[in-house]
Amino acid sequence: MLHIATAHYLSPRWIEIQTRYLREYIAAPFQTWASLEGIDPAYGVHFDRTVEQLGSHAGKLNHLAMEILEEASDDDLLMFLDGDAFPIADPMPFIADSLAKAPLIAVRRAENVNSPQPHPCFCVTTVRTWRSLPGDWSGGPTWPGGQGWNVTDVGSLLMRKLELAGLPWIEVLRSNRNNLDPLYFAVYGDLVYHHGAGFRAEKLAATHRASAEDPAPMRGSSRLRRRRWIEWERAKRERLADQSARVFERIERGGTDWLAELI
Repeated sequence: MLHIATAHYLSPRWIEIQTRYLREYIAAPFQTWASLEGIDPAYGVHFDRTVEQLGSHAGKLNHLAMEILEEASDDDLLMFLDGDAFPIADPMPFIADSLAKAPLIAVRRAENVNSPQPHPCFCVTTVRTWRSLPGDWSGGPTWPGGQGWNVTDVGSLLMRKLELAGLPWIEVLRSNRNNLDPLYFAVYGDLVYHHGAGFRAEKLAATHRASAEDPAPMRGSSRLRRRRWIEWERAKRERLADQSARVFERIERGGTDWLAELI
C-alpha cells in the first residue's frame, strides 16, 4: 500500500487538481492523508483521511507520517507531496527501481543556490526506513547560502539523519526544458510538477536574489541601497504573483498545453 501525505494551507484551490492527477497516474493502491489548515472541512471528501493540525510545514508532515505509521506495515510506501505538487506521469516504475538502490528518493532543488537536502514536494521511502531513522522534516543543520551566511530549510535534519546512518538517497532533479522562473513551475525527473509557493505566490527564494542584477550598486548611502532592494523585491513579488496566477489558471482549465510549455 502507498500512503500519500500532503498539506494544504488556507486555500483549497489545489485540492481537486492534485487528487485528479493522483487518480490518473498512480495505478497502485494508495491512501491519501491530508492537512487542511484554514480550509472548509467539507473538502476532506477528496481524501481518505484528514488530520487536524496547526504549526510549521515540517511539523505537519511529521505529524501526518506519525499517524500513518500507526496503521501502516513496514513494507508499505510513504510518499510526501506538497499541496501544489502532483504526478504528471506514472512514478511507480521509477520508485520501485530507485528503492532497490537506496532507501529514500526525493526532489533536490539544486537550482535554489544548490540546496543539498531532500525536499518534501516529492519524497518516497518505505515505512520501515521512516521508522528506523526516524524520519524528520525539521530544519536545523546548515549549509552555505547564496548571500554569504549559513542557511537551513525543511529537510535539513532528514539529510543529516541519512548521513549519520550511512544511507544514500536518490536525488530527483529539475528537468524543465523551458524555465518560466529559475525555481518555481518546476518539473522534476519528468515525473512530478511542483508549482512552488502555491499558497504564497509572492514568496521570493534565495535563487531569485542570487540571480538578480544588483538594483543598488555600490554607490550612495546604505539607506538608499536598502530602499532600492525593497523596491526591487516588491516589484519582483508582484510579477511572480501574476505569473503564478496565469500558470494556475491554465492548469485548472485542464489539458496538457501548460505542461508542454515546460517540457
